[in-house]
Amino acid sequence: MRQTGDDVAGLIARSAPATRRRDAETLTALMQEISGRDPATWGTIIGFGRVHYRYPTGTEGESGLLGFAPRKAATTIYLLDGVGAHAEDLAALGPHTTGVGCLYIKDLEQVDVDVLRRILTRSLAWVEAGGSEGMQLTVVS
Repeated sequence: MRQTGDDVAGLIARSAPATRRRDAETLTALMQEISGRDPATWGTIIGFGRVHYRYPTGTEGESGLLGFAPRKAATTIYLLDGVGAHAEDLAALGPHTTGVGCLYIKDLEQVDVDVLRRILTRSLAWVEAGGSEGMQLTVVS
């Protein structure tokens, strides 16, 4: 994946429904605060910072250290360390669903934002430490 350089505010403004726009604004501020990095677009994903990843298979690419996508059905939050690393916090988060490395939230106002902050902070620390379990991570910015 590559940064596209599109306007972050424009991406948020085009998000629907209104709940996604509201949540995108909140998540942008939260992830910027946690990461200390400005938001950038990666297609329809809003990412913070840049990390190069490489799997043992040789597959490699770039991604944001933290990132999310305001999708129609739910906001998708990407966790490079996977959701399994956050099982205890996820049990206390509030209404959500998960994939292997994705956290899906339909309404940010229904979850505990302090718990979400803890998840994001721990995920970022894992990325900045270089990852593990065969995934090599190198922070670019």
